Amino acid sequence: MTTNISEQSGVTCADVDAEGRDVLRDLYADWSQIMAATPDLTMRLFRSMFDEWHQPTAEPEGVTYREDTVGGVPGIWCLPLGADTSKVLLYTHGGGFAVGSASSHRKLAAHVAKALGSVSFVLDYRRAPEFQHPAQVEDGVAAFDALVSSGIASRDITTIGDSAGGNLAITIALALREQGKQGPGGVIAFSPWLDMENKGETLATNNDTDALITPELLEGMIAGVLGGTVDPTTPLANPLHADFTGFPRLYVTAGSVESLLDNATRVEERARAAGVDVTLSIGEGQQHVYPFLAGRSALVAEELEKLAAWYRA
Repeated sequence: MTTNISEQSGVTCADVDAEGRDVLRDLYADWSQIMAATPDLTMRLFRSMFDEWHQPTAEPEGVTYREDTVGGVPGIWCLPLGADTSKVLLYTHGGGFAVGSASSHRKLAAHVAKALGSVSFVLDYRRAPEFQHPAQVEDGVAAFDALVSSGIASRDITTIGDSAGGNLAITIALALREQGKQGPGGVIAFSPWLDMENKGETLATNNDTDALITPELLEGMIAGVLGGTVDPTTPLANPLHADFTGFPRLYVTAGSVESLLDNATRVEERARAAGVDVTLSIGEGQQHVYPFLAGRSALVAEELEKLAAWYRA
């Protein structure tokens, strides 16, 4: 077992662009203002707003994209020039299971694939509230099974995601184990949102520094995906209640000022207690899913180098 809890020291405050702006925080603050001013925001407009999530991310060079359907699930392939096509990152996007898309996350997924020398498939899984848990997990398992059927070795697939997609990256691996199947070779979770009971300590302690996440926002997302019928302690919905025995290698990131910080620290503790090889990396001064600053941020470039070293180990 290896545990490596680290705070990156290259940048000691929120990363900023060449004009001195924290563009990710600015985007989150803008969304928060819109949501506060528009309490009757429709789901269509809510989703349209969150499809702006790609804006803080620079377009990576040397990457092409291809729409496809894998295991009945649509998505986008991110294909870096010279990548090993036998190594696949199965990427599940964030957005509270309700918003976000393959389009909003393709640039982030491409940066990670390029850094790791692999290809990535970003899933457009079924979203809540139209489709409740476990539809999202089922879509991830279906795509994983289809990759294996196509000739990709399960050990050469890494499940990866951010926020709610970080939850799915973990629970897809748990569901495969439950079904008696060989799971992924590794799991990567950026700022995972895991606590469906909505009671983490940093929801309060980081409330003033997180520009996006609030308990009220999460409560609405929980209602959408669980529908009042799924127990919020169900392990495939809330992996903080899962048994991690035999779980694959796990890499978790979070920002030090985000409200979901303790979701990352708690899953690290639970996995480590089960003997999992787990790495936790905390970005000092960073917001929720700070790797969205890929291509703009020295700290994110450093993080991707660390992730690549972990991946190749």
